Amino acid sequence: MPQSFDELDTCSALTEIARDFHRRGWMAGTAGNLSARDRQNPASFWITASGQPKGRLDKTDFLRIDLGEERVLESFHDSAKPSAETAIHRIIYQLFPDVNACLHIHSVDACLAVANCPADRTELPLPALEMIKGLDIWEERPRVTLPLFANLLDVPTIAAEIWRRFTAAPPVLPALMIHNHGTTVWGRSLQEAYNRVEIVEFFMSYIARNNH
Repeated sequence: MPQSFDELDTCSALTEIARDFHRRGWMAGTAGNLSARDRQNPASFWITASGQPKGRLDKTDFLRIDLGEERVLESFHDSAKPSAETAIHRIIYQLFPDVNACLHIHSVDACLAVANCPADRTELPLPALEMIKGLDIWEERPRVTLPLFANLLDVPTIAAEIWRRFTAAPPVLPALMIHNHGTTVWGRSLQEAYNRVEIVEFFMSYIARNNH
């Protein structure tokens, strides 16, 4: 097994990550979506096809999407459709040119962590734990918050709100949370994004346990 997901081709790496997250209960059934920029054409990205069980993906269960127009550039199956949350991934890549991977999961702990928050709450404070360094926060007793967004059926509306808020004030953390839904985490590489998902979920578990 390679030491880093970045040693694998993009779709193989995303497949391995999906199976790993499924085993942890973070991508139950068909929930969640994973993407990474195409290494040869960074103006496009690969993303999971809609409706595929994440514990049984293979490298053909992905589509390549144009970053500018959100159109399908490449697909292994004629019937495949992009994930419903492609618009959010596209916005993240447009906002942050150095980001090369974006991973979205659905965990019980993440939902419990915000269960007591009003639906209009826009930030979740994170405790000043040592693990925050895994998100590139190098301060003593930092006060940082995870951006929260309303859970809407119309995903492009969520993406537009992410664009509005992040262009006005770039987030301190490489992550966001949608109420009663799940976290989205990004990184400069697949391995970095994967590592950061683990750190964010550590905080979600910590908060969830303190809340109940």
